[in-house]
Amino acid sequence: MFGLMALILAVLTIAAYVLGRRRATAAAGGDLSVLHSRPVYHGAYAALLTFLAAFAAAAVAALVLRWFVDGSLNSLISELAPSLSSIERDLVRSDAAAISGGGFPSRVDELRQTVAARHGTLAGLSAVLIPGLALAAGLATLWTALKRVNVDFRARNLSERIVMGVLIAAAVVAILTTVGILTSLIGETARFFSQIPVHKFLFGSTWSPLSGVFEGRLDQERVGALPLFAGTLLITFIAMLVALPIGLFAAIYLAEYASPRMRSTVKPILEILAGVPTVVYGFFAAITVAPVIRGIGEALGLSVASESALGAGLVMGVMIIPFISSLSDDVITAVPQALRDGSLGLGSTHAETIKKVVLPAALPGLVSAALLGFARAIGETMIVVMAAGQGANFTFNPLEAVTTVTVQIVMLITGDTEASTAAGPAFALGFTLFVVTLGFNIVAQRLVRKYREAYD
Repeated sequence: MFGLMALILAVLTIAAYVLGRRRATAAAGGDLSVLHSRPVYHGAYAALLTFLAAFAAAAVAALVLRWFVDGSLNSLISELAPSLSSIERDLVRSDAAAISGGGFPSRVDELRQTVAARHGTLAGLSAVLIPGLALAAGLATLWTALKRVNVDFRARNLSERIVMGVLIAAAVVAILTTVGILTSLIGETARFFSQIPVHKFLFGSTWSPLSGVFEGRLDQERVGALPLFAGTLLITFIAMLVALPIGLFAAIYLAEYASPRMRSTVKPILEILAGVPTVVYGFFAAITVAPVIRGIGEALGLSVASESALGAGLVMGVMIIPFISSLSDDVITAVPQALRDGSLGLGSTHAETIKKVVLPAALPGLVSAALLGFARAIGETMIVVMAAGQGANFTFNPLEAVTTVTVQIVMLITGDTEASTAAGPAFALGFTLFVVTLGFNIVAQRLVRKYREAYD
C-alpha cells in the first residue's frame, strides 16, 4: 500500500503543477504580463494544495481505520476469550497480524486463526479505502485550485504562505515530540516516586531494583542510582578527554593548515568513523583494547578488571571524534576571512590568529560540537555493555567495571520481569538523564550567548 500511496501522491502533484501552469497561461490569453503571478506559481500553488490535501486525507483515514481495526479485533478477542488480560490480548492481536501477513507468530491456535481472518478482511478494506480517500481528496482539491486560477489570483503569495505553514508545522512537530517524550517520562516517573522517596533514588549507593520485583514490589534500599550516575559520568569524562582535544586539533589542522588535497582526503577518512556501528566498537573494545589495558596494568602491578571503564571510555572517545571534528571544522571554516586578514595585517602570526581571533569567534559552534559529543557519549549503550560490564559499582576508579544509566534502562525494559514494576526505575532513570542533559544544554547556551555578544 505504501508504494501505491507514493504513486498516487506523485501523480497528483505532477498533474496539479502542469494543469495549474496551463490554466494560468490560458487565462492570460498569451500575454503573461497581465498575470499577477507567473504561471510557475499557479502550478506550485495547485501542486502544494493537492499534495497536502491527499496526504492529510490518507493520514486521517489511516488513523481512524487503525482505531477501528484494533477496536474490532479487541471486541472479537473479548467475545471469544473474555478471561485474557490486556497484555495477552495484545499478543493475540500481534500473532493474528503475523498470521494474516504471512509472518511468524509466537503460536498458532483456533483463536488466533479466527482473529487473523477478520484482520485480513479489515486490512484489505483499509488497503482500498486509504488510497481511495487520498485520491478523492486530491482530485477535489485540484478541481478547486484550478477553478481559482485567473489573472488577478495571488498564487505567489498563497504558495509562499503554504510553504511557511509547512515549515511552521515541522517546527511544531519537533516541539510536540519533545513535549510528548517529557510527558510520558513524567507520568511514569511520578508513579515511581510515589513509592520510592526521591533522596533514596538520587543518593542511594545500592542498585538492585529487581531484587523484589517478582513479589510485585520495589525495595527502597536497593534503588539507589548513585553508582549508575558515577559510572555514566566516569565513562563520559574519559571519552571526552579523548575526543575533545583530538577532534578539535584535527579540525584546526584541516581548516587552517591542511592543503586542499590533504583536506579532501583526510576529512572523508576521518568521517568514516562515524558510520561504524557501535557494536563493532564494543567488540573492538572487549576483544582488543580491554586485554591490552589489563596487560599494561598487570605489568605495572595494578589490578585491572577484565571489563573496565577505561577501555569503554577510550573506544567511545574514538567513536565521538568525527562528530566533534567535522562540526568544529565547519564552524572554523565559516569564520569570516576578514578577521584572519585583519589579525595578520596587524602583525600576528598564524598561530596567534587562530588562538586569539578564530577560535574565540567560532566558540559558539565549538561549544555545540562539544555538546553533541557529550550527548553522544552519555547516551551510548552497546560499548558499555560489551566493554565496561553491567555491575553497578559505586567507584571512580577507571580500572574497575562500572555500568551506566542507559545500560540499566535497557536491562530493565527488556527483561522477563513484570513490566509494570520494572518500568518505574527505567522511566525514573530516563527522566533524570533528560534533566541532567537539559541542564548541561542550558549552561552551555548561556556560555555561548555571553561570548557571542563579545565577538559579534
